[in-house]
Amino acid sequence: MYFSVKKVEPQTDYSLILTFENGERRRFDMKPYLDKGVFQKLRDVKVFREARVSFNTVAWDDDIDFDPEALYAGGDPITD
Repeated sequence: MYFSVKKVEPQTDYSLILTFENGERRRFDMKPYLDKGVFQKLRDVKVFREARVSFNTVAWDDDIDFDPEALYAGGDPITD
């Protein structure tokens, strides 16, 4: 099932708090990706914290983005 990202909140531990169109919130850990390809640029915490929602997913400058289905599937549900 495909859910669009509606809100992203970058955290200091290189995780993302994501709110999806269905209202569900999930925490996605970016640390395993920081040594791979274009994601290496996100090791700079200033760059990482510039995460934004773009075209239904999370994106950064320099054409860095992440598949919304992977964010949903790989994210841990947040229960309030």
